Amino acid sequence: MTTLNVAEMDALAARHPALLHRSPWQRFRIPIIAVTVVLYFIFAWWFFAVGKVLGTANWGLAGNYLADWISYEIRPDIEIAADGSIQINYPRFDPIGPNPNPDWLEAKRETVTRTIEIPGASSSAPAPSSSSSFSFMAPAPAQQQTAATAPTTETRVEEVVTEAFVDLGPSRTIDIQPERVMMTRGDETLVLLLDHAADEVLAEGPLPDWAEQRSPGARVIAYFGFSGWADVSADRVRVRKRFLGWENFFFDTNSAFFGRSASEVAGLVFSGERLDPSQSNLSLAWNDILYNPSWQHLDVWTKLLQTIVMAFIGTLFAMIVAFPLSFIAARNILRNRPVNQIAKRFFDFLRSVDMLIWALFFTRAFGPGPLAGISAIFFTDTGTLGKLYAEALENIDDKQREGVRSVGAPPATVQRFGVLPQVMPIFASQALYFWESNTRSATIIGAVGAGGIGLKLWEAMRTNSDWENVAYMVLLILLVVFLFDGISNALRSRLMGTRSH
Repeated sequence: MTTLNVAEMDALAARHPALLHRSPWQRFRIPIIAVTVVLYFIFAWWFFAVGKVLGTANWGLAGNYLADWISYEIRPDIEIAADGSIQINYPRFDPIGPNPNPDWLEAKRETVTRTIEIPGASSSAPAPSSSSSFSFMAPAPAQQQTAATAPTTETRVEEVVTEAFVDLGPSRTIDIQPERVMMTRGDETLVLLLDHAADEVLAEGPLPDWAEQRSPGARVIAYFGFSGWADVSADRVRVRKRFLGWENFFFDTNSAFFGRSASEVAGLVFSGERLDPSQSNLSLAWNDILYNPSWQHLDVWTKLLQTIVMAFIGTLFAMIVAFPLSFIAARNILRNRPVNQIAKRFFDFLRSVDMLIWALFFTRAFGPGPLAGISAIFFTDTGTLGKLYAEALENIDDKQREGVRSVGAPPATVQRFGVLPQVMPIFASQALYFWESNTRSATIIGAVGAGGIGLKLWEAMRTNSDWENVAYMVLLILLVVFLFDGISNALRSRLMGTRSH
């Protein structure tokens, strides 16, 4: 090991001062960069008011939306009349189907004698005509005078519901009586008194954390977690019970197969008597699935196929047009700088306008439909692929091209054998990647009317009540993207001469 003396060290420092005396930036650059990054994040947190947004966000509503992706609700409305009778109603398109009688809602019925007031009959007679012969108005038909008879009462013996008991799950119940509602969640019980005359809801004791009342006497909303929730007012209790899964996914409530188990449906399809004399049970079942009004399977699958075709055709046309233009833009292929710049600026123009903007433009030009989506993908990808292709051409090895030219080959042959073998795997790999990526992008541009499944996805989200349909379409899109990603990776690996991992 060689040791330097003082004189040699001084000489070395004089020849290379940067080795022994580093600048402040060299010494403190890591702390400076770290502090700069921290300050930037603090500024971004303040500028975008991230803390305020997180603090005021409605996380409960977001949780309900997420729950709606994988579940559905059954919504009985329990109306309480002034005479103490209770009536249970379901929405017209409730997923429980016609004549609902769920086992989790128990109705206690009693035979009572009720006195019902019947309005009196009315009779009409001509009104006497005016004695004056002058009027500013046009003559009108003789008016009728109505005379109503006194109302009558009728006594009836009826069976009415006097109490309803709702089981929302383990330790989650609602007991509804004409004068009070008792709700239980876990070890806590909430009793609400119903004042029909004053139209008020009064709570016995303080409200638990899972119930809220905005003002004294107002309605009370109780939350039971994933099991559902209830809205209690003086004359009505709205119950929302949540179930895991997608309701009526195969057969809607109007189908002859609704409510049957899988074994029953299989038995009817393959060996049962015909439910419809005009067609077989298999044809009837398949027809009911495809044209299910709640899920619209056939329409969703058709729109998904449109999205796939849009992505494929748009990418294919973009690749075909970008291929020859990239040779014009490459400086080492066409040695004409003005022409090179014109081609490159043309690529910049096409790709600088976002695909969504092109989709809006072509939707106005061609009208809603797949043609607008194909055009948007074609324009955007022509610019992007053209730029990538030109850069790949500018980075080729000129030795191969010079070797082909040295044997006296014409220019076209030089490009064919000296350039294309180097860039074709890259061109194909990039085109395959864009094809896979455009399958996702076509969903977004479809939401603005450019065709495909994007429009149906947007319509389902806009209604704010069909989130399970949103989950269904998102799942289909994910499956298609996963499939195309695997195909694209396999093809790219084969083109590049490597194995996919």
